[in-house]
Amino acid sequence: MRVAGPHGTERADAGASSEPAALADDTLVATAGGWRGRFQAMASPCEVLVEGVSREVAAGLLALAREEALRIERKFSRYRADSVVAMLHASGGQPVAVDDETAHLLDFAAHCHAASGGLFDVTSGVLRAAWRFDGGSTLPEPALVERLRQRVGWPRVQWQRPLLTLPEGMELDLGGIGKEYAVDRVLTLLRARTAAPLLVNFGGDLAVSGPRSDGRAWSVGIEQPGGEAAAAGVIALAAGGLATSGDARRFLLKDGVRYGHLLDPRTGWPVRNAPRSVTVAAPTCTEAGVLATLAMLQGPEARTWLAAQGAPHWIVDE
Repeated sequence: MRVAGPHGTERADAGASSEPAALADDTLVATAGGWRGRFQAMASPCEVLVEGVSREVAAGLLALAREEALRIERKFSRYRADSVVAMLHASGGQPVAVDDETAHLLDFAAHCHAASGGLFDVTSGVLRAAWRFDGGSTLPEPALVERLRQRVGWPRVQWQRPLLTLPEGMELDLGGIGKEYAVDRVLTLLRARTAAPLLVNFGGDLAVSGPRSDGRAWSVGIEQPGGEAAAAGVIALAAGGLATSGDARRFLLKDGVRYGHLLDPRTGWPVRNAPRSVTVAAPTCTEAGVLATLAMLQGPEARTWLAAQGAPHWIVDE
């Protein structure tokens, strides 16, 4: 499956990490050959690495990255009453004209739904009303899951750009592509400001502008699913994006069975026997994120499915 982007752990050298520690907004510190800036957005620790520029330039790039990340969060968050998503939810089943950026994301969501045979469905977020992936042991009542599942299904949404008609009671959740889209957008904006080597990392989903100043690839660690200090592996990334999907932090454990947070929109229940984590490299972070998520949704067939896609990938089973 070819996924086109919506545009028309812990350790790595030079400080690139797939799970950067949470620091105060706009923290900027020197690294070997450059700077690392950190801030919080989209409920994630975010970082920007840049080499070969002055502190003043690095600070400007960090401010631009933070501004853009927060703009995207404000616009597409399902938790904000003033977001585009909230506006669509309040439309009462009436058609709404959306702006070009929102239309790009909806086009991408529609493409992913079709290419995945319905596994990738941005209307499935309503199922969160039944599930609490907080590490506890409480499973929802099957009847509740089934009632919510009746409100899931991208084909029920009428999308004829720029008009979207969302049936009353249904919801959109762009969280499955929003953070990765933000990484790609921020990298594009920063590259327009500087030719210096860049790495943009939002909560472990990242993209780079190219090799580092000395021609080497960036080294990025894959986090252990159990949170151990040692990385599960180290990836050399010289171009493109990287994204990871897994159940390290969001899961239920009932009678010895682990239920990860990725739900099959066709059943409303977690996918069983999936890997603990899947990391994928692709030309953009958005593409990598969708491929990683879809691989997890294949359950025990994740490895076979990824091999068929031809994308570089790393799987952690335990």
